[in-house]
Amino acid sequence: MKSNIIFLILAQLLFLSCVEKNNTNLERPNSLSVSEGFENPLGFHDSIPSFSWKLPAEISIKKQTAYSIVVASNPDLLPENPDVWSSGKIISNQSVFVKYGGNPLKSRQKIYWQVRFWDNENRASNWSEIVSIEMGLLSNKDWKAKWIKIPDPKKWDTTRYGTRLFRPQYLRNDFKIESKVKKARLYATAKGVFKAQINGQQIGNDVLTPGWTPYRKRIESLTYDVTNMLQEDKNTLGIILAEGWHSGRFGPKRRWDTVIAPPQVIFQLEIEDIKGNKKTITSNGNWKATRKGPIRVAGLYDGETYDANFEMLNWDKPDFDDSSWEKVITEEIQDKIKLFPKKHAAIRNKKILHPSKMMVQKKNQVLFDFDQNMVGVVELKIPVKKGDTIKIRHGEMLNAAGKLFTKNLGSAKATDYYIAKESATISWQPKFTFHGFRYVEISGYNNESTPKKSWVKGIVQHSDFEMSGHFKSSHTKLNQLHSNIQWGLRGNFFDVPLDCPQRSERLGWTGDAQVFIPTSLFLADTHAFWSAWLSSMREEQFSNGGIPVVVPNFTGNFAQAGWSDASTIIPWELYYRTGDIKVLEDNYEMMQKWCDYHTSEATNNISHMSTVGDWLQPYSQQKDDRRGDTPNTLISSAFYAYSVYLTMETAKVLGFKEDVKHYQDLLNKISKAFENEFFDSTGKIKAPYTPTQTGYLLALGFNILSEETANKSIHHLVQLIRDRGTHLRTGFIGTPLLALVLDKTGNIDLLYEIIFKETYPSWFYSINQGATTMWERWDGYTHDKGFANRALSFNHYAYGAIGQWLYERTAGISPLEPGYKKILFAPLPHENISEAQGSYNSIYGEIKSEWKFTTGNFVYNITVPTNTTAKVILPRFSDNIYITVNGNKVEAVLTDEKLTIDNLESGVYEIIYNDAH
Repeated sequence: MKSNIIFLILAQLLFLSCVEKNNTNLERPNSLSVSEGFENPLGFHDSIPSFSWKLPAEISIKKQTAYSIVVASNPDLLPENPDVWSSGKIISNQSVFVKYGGNPLKSRQKIYWQVRFWDNENRASNWSEIVSIEMGLLSNKDWKAKWIKIPDPKKWDTTRYGTRLFRPQYLRNDFKIESKVKKARLYATAKGVFKAQINGQQIGNDVLTPGWTPYRKRIESLTYDVTNMLQEDKNTLGIILAEGWHSGRFGPKRRWDTVIAPPQVIFQLEIEDIKGNKKTITSNGNWKATRKGPIRVAGLYDGETYDANFEMLNWDKPDFDDSSWEKVITEEIQDKIKLFPKKHAAIRNKKILHPSKMMVQKKNQVLFDFDQNMVGVVELKIPVKKGDTIKIRHGEMLNAAGKLFTKNLGSAKATDYYIAKESATISWQPKFTFHGFRYVEISGYNNESTPKKSWVKGIVQHSDFEMSGHFKSSHTKLNQLHSNIQWGLRGNFFDVPLDCPQRSERLGWTGDAQVFIPTSLFLADTHAFWSAWLSSMREEQFSNGGIPVVVPNFTGNFAQAGWSDASTIIPWELYYRTGDIKVLEDNYEMMQKWCDYHTSEATNNISHMSTVGDWLQPYSQQKDDRRGDTPNTLISSAFYAYSVYLTMETAKVLGFKEDVKHYQDLLNKISKAFENEFFDSTGKIKAPYTPTQTGYLLALGFNILSEETANKSIHHLVQLIRDRGTHLRTGFIGTPLLALVLDKTGNIDLLYEIIFKETYPSWFYSINQGATTMWERWDGYTHDKGFANRALSFNHYAYGAIGQWLYERTAGISPLEPGYKKILFAPLPHENISEAQGSYNSIYGEIKSEWKFTTGNFVYNITVPTNTTAKVILPRFSDNIYITVNGNKVEAVLTDEKLTIDNLESGVYEIIYNDAH
């Protein structure tokens, strides 16, 4: 009997192996990436990466049942002989963020990997293509170079603010290579911003590298493959170095009236020739430098001045005479400042805009309208005469006289200059500044030139991620709103999430960021962008657990409720919408410390932490009308509860059972205290506290109230909204919760009424005033009254948080499980919209949702990516619940006046709801 059982088991194993062997014709997995979505990264930062892949969109493939990953030091070893790590065959449906199980990767190490999967019928796929990871320099010990800069002058040039003017530096060094190059890598970074060139060729396409981090703790380095740029015999490496965020006039007043250290640069060029010889060229005392190059001034706020009279022909090529240049001075690397590979993509030129209109203003002055508020620089292509000074001014708006409006820029000059050396048609754009603008004024050109629209191009710049979300509806203004939100993201995701890109501020305000992160993840692939910024947030956390209101920190040693709570909100939202558990692992300690700080600011579980309030609430009755009417203690206590809740949920995911119990007990105490302190038995915010829409939204949106009180409270919120003519009265804190709360409490018609409002304050109101981006104030400008008195950023993304609603409920796409492993398709049609569509490129594949009303029917098309499932919830349009899916009649569950189809496997579906009205 025993031998028969063994025989049967062996026969079964043989059969299964034959099935696998004979079914290896499935398409291979695709879109391979590591960690936060990097593909074939060079200069990578994560020594223990995770692996992700997408399954092919074959009809027969519904899910993955197993996978195998192989990793090798040489692609020729794959897949048979992986010498770095092999997962073996793992029975699992996990196809995203599979953690690497080998030894931690080391600096410069390059590995190659492949993956295959088994599907729901135990069929094996072909192996994927071979992709690679190459590490950057992970430790200060890997650097043999030194920081270098030109010696300080005996007398500094100064700006009108009395600060030192750090004129851009040009640095160069010649070196020889004896044999043909096999491999060469340039590792570089700066205290400031830099451009690098080899033999006259620019290295890379990055802008304003290395970007912006807490410089006193960490500076990010870039890695470039320069193999094909080097030549046998003579070579020259040239660097242009400017002040950037590190050394320039940037941030609040302390940067305007305090002397800051001049910029420095460090780089290491590592070369291997075809004979196996290795050579390293470093920044050291042998380098030469000058401040007498053509870029005379370069500041992020004030702009750039280029004087062609100072051009140095071939300065970055061999045989240039640099005898008049100065020897650089050096500085050793300090251990307290970590040099580490950049954790997300650098800023790049992403899009080109051409002006739609040209308006000659007066002699030698013309104004160009790009018809879109944007961020970046202007590329100038214009005929000049020797001695001409071309002046380029930027602005977001025009005043009543049709002239460039610049009052809202604060002290930022936002002006570039080009000074001509000779008569010619020149092509030029700034290297070390950026501007927020729709309009560009050009002046100083000669009388013989007739202005043309071709003189200027708008170079749109932002961090290098792809805009992966798509939304469209039958409603023109709803589409314009979505476009404005997109452009708000483009303009403010500039290495860190800025609050605004145009005036003398441009800081990483945490409050703006935390309300916008869900929307941003629909619009673009910002996973790595947010993860990198969270690294800076952790580094900036105070010893008492507080989180600064801007990151990197420019505002001092204080925290603010609602803003600093970004330290719990952003990690959770990023995890839930990507499925990347490492986000929680990396940030859990920060979240805990922040909750402890909240506790230290509380008395009897009511928080008294300071807060700027419901920022820019319309019709505020406060002396400073930028601050809303919602009581500060209500705001701080609500965010105290919410941060504790999110930290508790994080502890659940990470398996910290004792922590879960601790935070649950604390949350119960805060919730009870909150309800007793702020709400009466009818569910109304009680005296002496002022009832506001935001007060109710915080309590209901964060689920702080008991069910009984919450059910009563919603009626007071609705009444407040009705009393205001169905207009919102919410600022930065309350507005993002408005749609979510009215949705979950069944007030959908009221919500759509608010969204479709044309009058102030509303989303469409700004559009009616000509907005092409999101504005800081609903009424920053009006056709009848002109400009508001202050707070005039016309590219300020916070109110764009409504984009989450457009995707989740107008289009109908949201995650039911982390990372969209299970998807909820639950659109909410409205009589003002006859059709809508949305798509989102999730880590599993593209998710699509498209609905429209036809004659008597509601037609709904969805795409569920392979290896995911979906749930569909549709409103009950009529008593007729006859539904077909891909032509087949299906049984739908009717609950709470909604129709539900659950557990749909991957595929493309057309759902027709007959007799829908």
